[in-house]
Amino acid sequence: MTPLRQRMIEEMRIRNLAPGTQEIYVAAVAQFARHFGQSPDQLGPEHVREYFRFLTDEANVGNGRRITVACALRFLYFKTLKVDWSIEHVPLAKREKKLPVVLSRAEVERFLGAVISLKHRAMLMTIYAAGLRVSELTHLHVQDIDRARMVIHVRRGKGAKARYGLLSPRLLPVLEAYIEAARPTYWLFPGAKTGQPITNNGVHKACVRAAKRAGIEKRVTPHTLRHSFATHLLEAGSDLRSIQLLLGHQSIRTTAVYLHVAPAAQPGLISPLDMLDSSATGATQ
Repeated sequence: MTPLRQRMIEEMRIRNLAPGTQEIYVAAVAQFARHFGQSPDQLGPEHVREYFRFLTDEANVGNGRRITVACALRFLYFKTLKVDWSIEHVPLAKREKKLPVVLSRAEVERFLGAVISLKHRAMLMTIYAAGLRVSELTHLHVQDIDRARMVIHVRRGKGAKARYGLLSPRLLPVLEAYIEAARPTYWLFPGAKTGQPITNNGVHKACVRAAKRAGIEKRVTPHTLRHSFATHLLEAGSDLRSIQLLLGHQSIRTTAVYLHVAPAAQPGLISPLDMLDSSATGATQ
């Protein structure tokens, strides 16, 4: 490992960036360096500009990936190397506003019914029942299941913010059956490597397999279950502030996206077409 990479990793650890984010940033910087065949500390604003032109015009890299690369390079140059040129030399593209994919309740039932493994069923049910991020699920400890208060202690919230999530009465017996069968001792969902939790990728694969068995054509990821949790709460009459706290969103504006996904959840909101006389629309009684 080069001294620069080691320094960057140390800076990210000091700032408590998630391990997954650290890996992504390091990989992005490594690709940038390989493109020019030089160490990043020998490259400057013109190299950065040329790299983003290459990503956009030749490599056809998507907007989301370019944003990730920009964040990685901004961290490298302005947090690790502390260069004296402007941060604007690392262009940060405007994020595309896309509505999240959400499953209907019937689709969630089909999805969960298609999960064969007890461990996988417990994992995926927990994500949907509590609205967890996949990294929050993978880092749950056995003792985080608080049966007395019917809550789940979420330790690895985004921004290193812990919170409590819902422990569903329907989820609890599934978790207890899984714990009785698997006997986890530290991590609630241990992975293949001794002493390590299941990986995010492991949860993702279980999710994809279940969606395929259920015959769901939508792209289903663990985050789809989190989106479905929030949308279904909103449709059931829960207020945005409560959903914000359960999801661990810093800003309620982030939570408000679900109003666009579930417009029917807003009280008294109907289409103006339904206010017209049926004879004008050709409707039959």
